[in-house]
Amino acid sequence: MKRHSREGRFAERVVSGVDDLGADERIVIWIERKAGALWAVGRAVNPQHRPSEEPRPDDYLFEGYELEDALERANATLEDDLRVSTQDGRAVAAEPFTREEILKPLERWFFGRS
Repeated sequence: MKRHSREGRFAERVVSGVDDLGADERIVIWIERKAGALWAVGRAVNPQHRPSEEPRPDDYLFEGYELEDALERANATLEDDLRVSTQDGRAVAAEPFTREEILKPLERWFFGRS
């Protein structure tokens, strides 16, 4: 049974690509807020094939206290994956992560607004 856990995820991008054998793969990059006021950036390949949607410890690329640092790392990762997918013949695009995108759900989470 798959668990669905996205609590604390504030933004997510999905990039379609191909693996080394030419099979389709799905890359998910996200920014989340963790306990202790930590921002985290994660990246998972084909998470839909896992028994749980819980991120693995090695999925995390960044943990830190500054949102700007998380945005920088997430966008660099996204850019790299988009470039590789394009080189592999996939015409893919994804909007970069933005501060404004993160602040709206952060305010709702922090202040309990709906």
